[in-house]
Amino acid sequence: MREADETTRQRLADALRAEPATPSELAVHLELTPEAVLRHVEHVSRSVDATDEQLLVAPPRCRDCGFEEFDDLVNRPSRCPSCKSESVAEPTFTIES
Repeated sequence: MREADETTRQRLADALRAEPATPSELAVHLELTPEAVLRHVEHVSRSVDATDEQLLVAPPRCRDCGFEEFDDLVNRPSRCPSCKSESVAEPTFTIES
């Protein structure tokens, strides 16, 4: 299938099968906003559930205190709820069989 014929979600899933990526990295690759990528990731997650694959999420993590217990893993938190730092690493997504 040519790249032009693939949907955004198909291209996103293919990118996540190739290597783990953050919403910002995927946004650059797919020419979308990080917020749009997060919306698409939620849909890709449901599609993958119907197969033998899994969408794996490395949660966001505070670079200052190490906090990882965010309520929503498919999100780009702006600050840490524990230490209030704004140095929070984005979640990382990948699809594995």
